[in-house]
Amino acid sequence: MKIAVVGATGAVGKNMVKILEELKIKIEKIDLYSSLRSKGKKIKFKEKEIIVKELNQESFNEEYDYVLFSAGASVSKKYAPIAAKHGSVVIDNSSAFRMQKKIPLIVPEINKHLLKKYKGIISNPNCSTIQMVLALNQIQKNIGIKTIVVSTYQAVSGAGNLAIKELIEQSENIKNDKKIFSKQIDKNLIPIIGETLENDFTTEEEKLIKETNKIFNSKIHIIPTAIRVPVIYGHSESVYIKTKKDTNKEEIKEYILKSEHVKIYENDLLTPKDVENSNITYVSRIRQIKEKEYALWIVADNLRVGAATNAIRIMLEHMKINGVDHEENI
Repeated sequence: MKIAVVGATGAVGKNMVKILEELKIKIEKIDLYSSLRSKGKKIKFKEKEIIVKELNQESFNEEYDYVLFSAGASVSKKYAPIAAKHGSVVIDNSSAFRMQKKIPLIVPEINKHLLKKYKGIISNPNCSTIQMVLALNQIQKNIGIKTIVVSTYQAVSGAGNLAIKELIEQSENIKNDKKIFSKQIDKNLIPIIGETLENDFTTEEEKLIKETNKIFNSKIHIIPTAIRVPVIYGHSESVYIKTKKDTNKEEIKEYILKSEHVKIYENDLLTPKDVENSNITYVSRIRQIKEKEYALWIVADNLRVGAATNAIRIMLEHMKINGVDHEENI
């Protein structure tokens, strides 16, 4: 198995490498790529130090089996088609291809069937979308969801390593003129993530609407609000749902427990700190409002569940469904 990770020195890329290291699959060769700025850095992988290479047009002459991209939309748009043309299965973590009709947007626990005999570019959804659809999957599958109202409380790591640095430096009163956020993030929150669109929703909120309906193949009415909070790791979501069929709180809990890689946190006090480095999506504070209406609190590690873990799960499921030997699921 020959694998490449593009954006290996970024927050998500580092987690991709770490999860690959944890797996019991035979990797004959792994190459790590980044921009010129990070060329030459060393990343440890299974007792070896891998030297990071600069990404260029010739990088994919190696004919990798899988190439994992997490270097931003502009890099993916330029290089992912080149990798795919060389025969690699590309799993892209950026927004570049998510809404293209012919490119599957995959959360394996929900729509892995789309991977059968598929080669080319596969899109990894947005972090906040992944944890929400995982938690709601069996509810949608069994009784249907009519409406979702979701407020996301998103960690700064979702904006990359420089955003983490900015929060830490603000908390330590270290002056930094290079700002990622439009407002102070330490001891504060910012109720806008992404660019504001003509309808006054943001690009981050639009992702929740469009990606959720593409993954579920549905027409759910979704009303999102995306908020950046001074947390380093772990996205939280306050979610209201209105179901299509009558049910009760106990059945809702049963559906959630049927969802793969999802657990109910029996102690209602569930925080982002509780889920750091976990590959599980956690649900707590399940409340019935009235018939067909429920409120949930959903928390997951955004760099793992919301990005790297889902990408590796796509790779493993693609291997399994297409008859490639592998040993472990995560």
